[in-house]
Amino acid sequence: MSSVEVIAAALAAGAGAGLHDTASAAVQDAYARLKELIKGCVGGGNAEAAQALDAEEIEPEVWQARIGDALTDSGAAEDEQILAAARRLLALADPEKAKTLNIDIGTNYGAAGEFHAPVTFHQGTPVPPAPPAAG
Repeated sequence: MSSVEVIAAALAAGAGAGLHDTASAAVQDAYARLKELIKGCVGGGNAEAAQALDAEEIEPEVWQARIGDALTDSGAAEDEQILAAARRLLALADPEKAKTLNIDIGTNYGAAGEFHAPVTFHQGTPVPPAPPAAG
């Protein structure tokens, strides 16, 4: 999952949680903090994206369409502080969705899923098999 998708999912989860009176103070604070961080990174150079952040949209695809390019162009999508805030918000607002968004295909060496035992990856040059023993 790309960093833009994680941020969009977190914004949508935060907005969706905010629609319920039962949203915890932690969720509300995390949502406000994420928006504040994004505005700080994107806001000065892109008034349209800064204005879009004032919306309370609950669909990740809409967030992605509205601010995805601005997140990428400004470098916000790669900002570790923003990504940490997005992951935290997602974990608070929608823990089940958060579990599905923690896969980084760039560093998994071709494996994805749940492993219930230790897994080792060897990235070296393949070793050819030994020739059969002479009899």
